[in-house]
Amino acid sequence: MKILIYEDKRFYWKEKDLQTQYGVIKEKDMKKAKSGTLIKTHLNKKFLVLDALYIDELKKIKRGPAIILPKDIGLILTLTGVNKDSTCLEAGSGSGFLTAYLANFCKKIYSYERKKEFYKLTEKNLEFLNIKNVILKNKDVYKKIEEKNLDLIVLDLPEPWNALSNVKKSLKSSCFLVCYLPTITQVIKLTKNLNGFIHEKTLELIEREWQTDLKRLRPKSQIIGHTGFLVFLRKI
Repeated sequence: MKILIYEDKRFYWKEKDLQTQYGVIKEKDMKKAKSGTLIKTHLNKKFLVLDALYIDELKKIKRGPAIILPKDIGLILTLTGVNKDSTCLEAGSGSGFLTAYLANFCKKIYSYERKKEFYKLTEKNLEFLNIKNVILKNKDVYKKIEEKNLDLIVLDLPEPWNALSNVKKSLKSSCFLVCYLPTITQVIKLTKNLNGFIHEKTLELIEREWQTDLKRLRPKSQIIGHTGFLVFLRKI
């Protein structure tokens, strides 16, 4: 896949002719275009060509339910210390966005999704991204977790407290359970009963991007505000 940039507009290309309001670029010309070069449309508009990276391909997967955003995923990856040797489990795959990020950092991922439609969506997105180190399961972690000795478990579920006993059996001692919860009432209910876990911290991250045009150097009017709370628990 390639990225084409014209002024402040970005276009993604994978196959066939690229049709834009600034003109058409033929597929045969796109295949020959190298990263860092310019390519013209039939209207003589010049596009900068870049090779798409993994993070660019992630932007093109099909969406289903709300996803955990990169700002929150970054905290999960850095504060739990997972790495290329880690085996992790997530539940509530959704469209596979977090799944894909975890798969890019860790050795093996088990992903549980109880809803068939979201299971199929995640399956298609993992195929699109050519991810091979994820074992996707159409199963419910509230009922059972089959894997043991896991380095990290992430639950994007409305009632994670109902999975704590199963998580406790599957997670290594001292390792993290991270729960993503939209409301503070869910956080309170989770942290009231932590048999076998300690509460490390609860975080909320706000992202504010800056406008970098030198004539208008200031924060952008719109920010990414509250998306969810990240509750970091650690198995005793």
